[in-house]
Formats: sequence, structure tokens, C-alpha cells
Amino acid sequence: MTIAMSMILLSSCNDNNKLSPYDEILEKQPFSPLTDSINKDPQKDELWFRRAVLLNKNNFPEPALADFRKAWSLKKDERYAFGVSTILTDKKPDSAIAFLEDALKELPGSFLLQLSLARSYDAKGLIHDALKICDEILEKNPEQVDVLKMKADLLDKSDDPAAAISLLEKAYTITPFDVDLNYSLAFKYAENKNVKVVALCDSLIRVDSINLHAEPYYYKGIYYSNINDKAKAIAMFDLAIQRNYQYLNAYIEKASVLYEQKKYSEALKTAVLANTISPKFPDAWYWMGRCQEAMGDKDEAKLNYQRALGLDPDFTDAQEALQKIIN
Repeated sequence: MTIAMSMILLSSCNDNNKLSPYDEILEKQPFSPLTDSINKDPQKDELWFRRAVLLNKNNFPEPALADFRKAWSLKKDERYAFGVSTILTDKKPDSAIAFLEDALKELPGSFLLQLSLARSYDAKGLIHDALKICDEILEKNPEQVDVLKMKADLLDKSDDPAAAISLLEKAYTITPFDVDLNYSLAFKYAENKNVKVVALCDSLIRVDSINLHAEPYYYKGIYYSNINDKAKAIAMFDLAIQRNYQYLNAYIEKASVLYEQKKYSEALKTAVLANTISPKFPDAWYWMGRCQEAMGDKDEAKLNYQRALGLDPDFTDAQEALQKIIN
């Protein structure tokens, strides 16, 4: 009887010491101090939350998710629910939606969780449901810029670029100094051949007194390319590269314009430059392949299409180019 009781007690002790399946991670720096504190006071929700944030910051999403869930179980704080939903939305939007719908029953007035649910619907491809949430939020607060930007993105995915631009313009009137918003609006203008992109980008260039930002030149390049003014497009892409030689998209767009002009050798050199800067950039390998194929070097083109797909298996253009060259 004594031996059996001792074994039960030993088993109980071992179970208590086993905090989670991630103990090996949690007992190392920089997590161990918080783990020690949690062991001493496991009902303190803030400790679980702080460790979850630290884990997520250090690219340990699974134990971070477990800690966010534990914090939420101890206290219905929107920060904890947001942590859970953010990690789930990335890879399990179905689970994120189910969690957020339950969490909003606990915190029905949480703007943060409503916005998170809209993002989860978007990640799942449920654009209509995401738009409905945006509309509900904007009905109460029509100047909520983050929601205006999200709704604009959703409308763009719904093939309504004019409405998307209109919303971005409204957001711009509210926060004209939001750099990301300026860039989003400029890109939409450029994509849709809207001449307003020139004035907007010129204003961004004027305030950039130390010539730090390449983006305004890049967006103007996209615009000029789309309206078939190839010379101006190349000039703008060159200026973008001068501002930031690592701005890879500018190289790719320049290569694309040169390719359209049948200047395959120049286009290849531009793509090779991008590849030299970042060999892990699949677009560079793809455009090298396009140029080589056009120049008759199909074997090398095939290899470069394969290299692009090795870096990005979902690269549709590279898949199609490879199949074409094989067949």
C-alpha cells in the first residue's frame, strides 16, 4: 500500500512539473524567467500573455498559441483573444473564425476582435462576410481609417477597383500623412492608369528631402508602363533603383518593359542584377528564363523556371512557362 501510494504521489508530482509539451523551449532563455514566474503563480493571466508575446516574437507560434489560449481562459481580455486569432488566421482561418465568433459573445463591443474576424473571413475567401463586418463598423464610425483600407482591399478583390480607390481617397483625406496609405493609393492609381498617381507621387518626392524612398518613382513607372509610355517607365524604374539599389521589384518591372520592347539582352542583364542582389527572389529567376527562352537558350530557361518554382512552388507564371517549354 505504501509503495502504491508513493508511486501515485510521484506520478502526481511529475504531472505538475510537466507544464506543456513545449517545456524544452520554455525552460531556455529568454523564456525561462517568465516560465519560473508562471510556475510560482499559474493563475496570473498577464504572465502567460507576456510569454506568448515573447514566444511569437521569437518565431515559436505553436507554444505562443497555447499561452495566448491559457491567458484567455483565465481572463477575457481582447489582447489575449487577438493573439489567438492572429496566429490561427495565418494557417487555420476556419479555427480563427470559430474562436472569434465565440470570443465576440464574451466581448461583443470589441472593435479589435471584429476587425480580426473580418481578416479571418478574408483569409478564408469569404469576402462578402468580411465586407459585412466592415460596413457594420463604418456605420458606427465612418472615419475608421484601418477599416476603410481593409474594405478597399476587399472591394479590389471583388473586382471593383473604382470603389476601392474612392475609399482610399476618403481615408487619405482623414490621414494624409499615413505613408502606407499614400503608397496603397498610389499603387491603385498606377494599376488603373489614373493620372492622379503623378501628382501624388510628386508630392511624396518633394517631402523626401534626403532622397530616401524609391516607392514614388516605382509607382510612376508602373503608371507609365500601363499607359504604354515605355521610355518614361524605364526612367522611373531607374530612379527607383538609384534611390534603393535593393528595390527588387523595380528591376523586375524594368526587365518586363525591356522584354516587351524585344530588348532581350538588356532585360536579361537587369534580371541578372536582381538575382545577384537576392538569389532567393523567384521573379528574377523567372525573368532570366523568359529572356533566355526568347533568345533561344531553352535549356537554361528551363533550369531557371525550375529554380523559380523551387523558391515558390505556387508561382503560376513559372509553372506555365515550364510546361510550355517541356511540351
